Amino acid sequence: QVQVVESGGGLVQPGGSLRLSCAASGTIFSMNTMGWYRQAPGKERELVATITSRGSTNYADSVKGRFTISRDNAKKTVYLQMNSLKPEDTAVYFCNADVYITWNTRSNAWGRGTQVTVSS
Repeated sequence: QVQVVESGGGLVQPGGSLRLSCAASGTIFSMNTMGWYRQAPGKERELVATITSRGSTNYADSVKGRFTISRDNAKKTVYLQMNSLKPEDTAVYFCNADVYITWNTRSNAWGRGTQVTVSS
C-alpha cells in the first residue's frame, strides 16, 4: 500500500510565497509521475503541475511563471514552490503519486490535502 502526505500549507498574504512538500511511502518499487492538484470551494479539482520521473514538467496556464514543481526521487518527495500568490490560488492542494509497486504493477495514491489561503 502506498501513502502520500502533504505539508507546507498555510495562510499567506497576496504576493507572498509558500513551499508545499509531498512524501510518498509504503511498498514502492519505483516512482512514476507525481503531481499537484487543487480544489477551491464550489469548484472541481484541477491540475496545477505534474513532473515525470525524468523531470519533465507540465503546468496549468494560471500558475505558469509563478509555481515551480520539483522532485527528489531518493526521498520519494515532490515539492511545489509557489511565488507571487494570488487570492484565487486559495484552495486545498492535493498530491498525487503514480508509482510501481512491483516492476510491472502500477498504483496511484492521493494525499488528504493541505489548505492554502491567500488573503490580506
